[in-house]
Amino acid sequence: MVQVHIGDTQGEFAPETPFAEVVEKLAPALRKAALGIEVEKKSYDLSRPLSVAGSNHIAARILTFDDEAGKEIFWHSSAHALAQALKRLYPQIQLEDGPVVKNGPGFFFYDVLLEEKINEEAFDKIESEIQKVIRENHKVVRHVMERKDAVAKFKAMGEDLKVGIIERLPEGGEISIYEQGEFADLCRGPHVPSTGKLGVFKLTTVAGAYIGGKAENQMLQRVYAVSFPDKRLMAEHFKRLEEAKKRDHRRLGHELELFTTSEDIGPGLILWLPRGNIVKEEIEAWAKTTEAAHGYQRVTTPLVTKEKLFYTSEHLPHYMESMFPPMQMDNENYYIKPMNCPFHHTIFGHRPRSYRELPLRMAEYGTCHRYEDSGALMGLMRVRAMQMNDAHIYCTEEQAVAEFKAVIKLHEYYYNALNIADYHMVLSLRNPANKKYHGDIEMWDKAEALTRQAMEESGVEYIVENDGAAFYGPKMDFQIKSSIGREFTSSTCQLDLFMPMKFDLKYVDKDGTMKRPVCIHRSPLGTHERFVGFLIEHFAGAFPTWLAPEQVRILPVSGAHLDYAGKLEQSLRAAGIRVNLEEPEESLGKRIRTAEKMKVPYMLVIGDKEVSGGVLNARNYFTGEQREFSQDEFLKTVQEEIRTKKIIEMAK
Repeated sequence: MVQVHIGDTQGEFAPETPFAEVVEKLAPALRKAALGIEVEKKSYDLSRPLSVAGSNHIAARILTFDDEAGKEIFWHSSAHALAQALKRLYPQIQLEDGPVVKNGPGFFFYDVLLEEKINEEAFDKIESEIQKVIRENHKVVRHVMERKDAVAKFKAMGEDLKVGIIERLPEGGEISIYEQGEFADLCRGPHVPSTGKLGVFKLTTVAGAYIGGKAENQMLQRVYAVSFPDKRLMAEHFKRLEEAKKRDHRRLGHELELFTTSEDIGPGLILWLPRGNIVKEEIEAWAKTTEAAHGYQRVTTPLVTKEKLFYTSEHLPHYMESMFPPMQMDNENYYIKPMNCPFHHTIFGHRPRSYRELPLRMAEYGTCHRYEDSGALMGLMRVRAMQMNDAHIYCTEEQAVAEFKAVIKLHEYYYNALNIADYHMVLSLRNPANKKYHGDIEMWDKAEALTRQAMEESGVEYIVENDGAAFYGPKMDFQIKSSIGREFTSSTCQLDLFMPMKFDLKYVDKDGTMKRPVCIHRSPLGTHERFVGFLIEHFAGAFPTWLAPEQVRILPVSGAHLDYAGKLEQSLRAAGIRVNLEEPEESLGKRIRTAEKMKVPYMLVIGDKEVSGGVLNARNYFTGEQREFSQDEFLKTVQEEIRTKKIIEMAK
């Protein structure tokens, strides 16, 4: 028998009992809302038997649309409903893949091969057919098949693209098929119990996509869509989208004069304008001060290196597609660096090390270049040149968990200071069937165990993905959400036992023996480009005073007030305040509107009263409050906001 706990309730069941029956008996109130079940951070279909969890004691969690994992099941099942409707309307269509996506014009898409162009005029009939699939309430059934049987099945269905996917799957891996009514699809799952669990759909757009994302492959049509359990949630989503358009960092970056790009320089290569450069440098200064307080030492490494370094690290040839092409000098190939790691490993190994030096925390805001496909470039979020808040921690195995936890706490410190409340971690592990991973099983088991221990002890919520690790070690990503709900991968952290071996890194331990250090790769603030892009959208361009490119704008009413305004400007600037004086060449109203458009935290209007009384009339952009200050009082107020990195909520 299997002992199952769901919340505070428990019961004993036979191993062959499906999870759905357990939910019915232990949590009947959630029966209708249940989309799947989670055991040990892994999601399962409700139709799967308890035995799939591989334990006689199971602590299960019911997944609903309120859970991220529940949404994943809902949207992936929605992709199948979309594919089923397309198959009915276009019998000659071939289906390729239909994953859930975190960001983009939809929550999921399906790539299809079809001669006929799917356009917006067809959206209504496709959505109607999807609703028909839902009303028919087809039971979703999972089958496991042998490779040859799966190939035969999809060949008989005329699905050559699916056959290609099956043939590319690693040998020995499980091949599962999900069927609903007349429709069948190749899929790992999990899925909702029946199509009747799905809700309302909206197709959003159709784009082109190459098979495997490679331009040399065949072009497909990518149909994007969103779905929700009900119309209310759908309406709220599109309301958020309207707000997202207002906060789009590309639009605000142009309006606020933060950054630009140029075709003469190249796509994905950012030109930071003076105002944007202030934001970037304030974040960097904050990071450097914080890291110094946490015992980090700063290094600087070159932008190019001989190719031998990247053969040692095995980035060549495995990472070559993401690297800029080589340049030849002195009869040798040189590469622009795509990451700082091999340089830091070289610094660690340049002389003998002692256990007394560990943990050694080595930091650099290094500039890296990576070749991103032009179709993937997007403002600051996806670029080809980036400045990374990078560091590598070299420590003993006994120190590794504590150091990893300290990195997680550093993430939390930054996020709390920036009022980023919605975040979680994703632990990406090795898939043994995938040949991209290097190193032996013992090394991977140890690295994964240490990483899990640190993440568990940190107390931060996390989910597990059984693939997607770096080729040399498990990877932890921090996923953060902006104030409008857009999710970003802000940073990554990896516990690495492989590179110290590749670079032959050693230290002398207490007993005189030579040992290899553990290396922790970390980047809490990610890159300037992506993090500033996130903050633009998070704050809607209205940066808190400490981070604002311009903290105070002085607006003299007329030329008669210029002398007083000029002395005030000099005084504030001498106190370290970023201040600008706008001379009265245009009307006061127009200058006020311009300052508001640029989202300057404080506007100081200087008129007769201010000059005669030696006071300031200050308007706070965030609250809309307008009040009178003495000069000393105003200066102290602004300096305190800067010192404490205070965030003032925008007035509704």
